[in-house]
Amino acid sequence: MEKNKALVIDDEQIVLDSVRKILTDADYEVDVSLSGREGLNQAIQNDYEIVLTDILMPDIGGMRVLKDLKRVKPSLPVIIITGYATVHSAVQAIKLGAADYIEKPFNPEELLKAVSSALGIAASQTPDEQALIHKEEMIKVLERAASDSKFIYDLLYYGADAMDEYDLTKPEKLAIWTGDIDWIEKHIGKLTPLQRRWLELRKKAEIW
Repeated sequence: MEKNKALVIDDEQIVLDSVRKILTDADYEVDVSLSGREGLNQAIQNDYEIVLTDILMPDIGGMRVLKDLKRVKPSLPVIIITGYATVHSAVQAIKLGAADYIEKPFNPEELLKAVSSALGIAASQTPDEQALIHKEEMIKVLERAASDSKFIYDLLYYGADAMDEYDLTKPEKLAIWTGDIDWIEKHIGKLTPLQRRWLELRKKAEIW
């Protein structure tokens, strides 16, 4: 029987070693990467059944990995690895397309349960549509963010929850929360300076 193949992305070698041992002992084939950017490229170029990524890394973070990976492999489950300080962002990541999150320090049972559950869900669910569907709703959010300071605060600190009143898909919300100007303009057309304002602010913040 062919082994499930996993990729683990984290800038701490001790975390990579720990996850690799746990998964290898459970009969997974495991690759690792110390770099978010290199790990993302590795995940895109190779075949994996699951990816686990730290949420906070020096080059690019787990939310960027999630966003870019889902664009090209929407059915690939992604688990977020998080510390106490970034649990809120990890919870938001689930609402934006991640399969689950695990909090450091974790034990083997917690890790294996999360991985098994994520693989099961991925096998039984239809992946989220990655094309932009709700153009008018996206524009409403961007225009509101250009002039409503409280809404900007809510977007920064509550993420997906701040967009509950809008009819948006997870990929659409993820594009807004990560400031994905290129993807949005590809589907909507060139944005006005006011519409771009929040997205540019979000890219500079990089608080995930």
